[in-house]
Amino acid sequence: MEEVRIGIIGLGGMGANHAKSIIEGKVPRMRLTAVADNRDSRLDWAKENLPAEVQHFSDGKELIDSGVCDAVFVSTPHYQHPEFVIYALQHGLHAISEKPAGVYTKQVREMNEAAGKSDKVFAIMFNQRTNCVYRKLHEMINSGELGALKRVNWIITDWYRTQSYYDAAGWKATWDGEGGGVLLNQCPHQLDLLQWLCGLPVKVRAFCHEAKWHDIEVEDDVTAYMEFANGATGVFVTTTGDAPGTNRLELTFEMGRIICEHDKLFFDKLAVNEREFCKTEPNGFAKPQMEHIEVETDGLNEQHVGVLKAFAGRILDGTPLVAEGKEGIQALMLSNAMYLSSWLEQTVELPIDEEVFLAELNKRRSTSKNKTDKGIVFDTTGTY
Repeated sequence: MEEVRIGIIGLGGMGANHAKSIIEGKVPRMRLTAVADNRDSRLDWAKENLPAEVQHFSDGKELIDSGVCDAVFVSTPHYQHPEFVIYALQHGLHAISEKPAGVYTKQVREMNEAAGKSDKVFAIMFNQRTNCVYRKLHEMINSGELGALKRVNWIITDWYRTQSYYDAAGWKATWDGEGGGVLLNQCPHQLDLLQWLCGLPVKVRAFCHEAKWHDIEVEDDVTAYMEFANGATGVFVTTTGDAPGTNRLELTFEMGRIICEHDKLFFDKLAVNEREFCKTEPNGFAKPQMEHIEVETDGLNEQHVGVLKAFAGRILDGTPLVAEGKEGIQALMLSNAMYLSSWLEQTVELPIDEEVFLAELNKRRSTSKNKTDKGIVFDTTGTY
């Protein structure tokens, strides 16, 4: 095989953006051969904007069964991600899923089990892992030079969205259509990065405020407290209601403090391990000497294109993925824990009780209200 023939299932904002990247040649050795969407308006868009040789289907499973693709990219509403991935893998196609991996971990666990029985490649679109800042931080943590983690603080409030964003599609911001709000739509990237860098916490106490800033069913404002196995603690704050908003990750380790903000990485490096200093320093008011360093990175940040390049590389050459598909359950476990903690008004332990979570989610799905789908698809370029 010299190239990967790929089909995209779901032509919303992200699916359309991925289609453009592929037909513009940004992903070497990948060719778009088919698209699927159950909305006539989106297939009309495909006819007007994609090459004539790209085949169109009104159902994703028909695309998978057509034989015109080697792989599929699932960019549908969240509940459908596992369904189409499982079908593709079971029918001999490679698969990559948009984030999140699904809505609830029980569903995603079934998808991962199907992937384990398949010899096909399964990836997930965690494009923020391509960011040079987070890649460098991951490297520093894994090297051991920072020592043990002590504290995590992430304020990610620059996901501002207007009411028109939520009103554009009937499935958005509903329990039955989308399955959640800011945690499930905007923050899967940060939750993935958090667990990729720091590991999953063992306890979570969260406060998810529904419809605080918008006329929606789901949460648009979240504050969560986390405890990790080694005693480290953390706070995660997010919303789609703050303007201008903030994106600041601050991690404290035994050897100093890391700050990620404005696409830069800073290390306030201590001369000695804080734990050692605390136990041996005779002056009760002394602080360890510190050096403020801007950490150099390679400057590369390929985002979605980088993930697709790696996907093609794994299929054709066996080279590493940016994120294995099975890893998607980790970030989802964290968001499910935050929801469950808020719903039950108590601290929850990870891994969560998946049956209890699903029962609570289904309570909310049963009262979810249908919205009129206005058929509006926003251009997502530069919004991530």
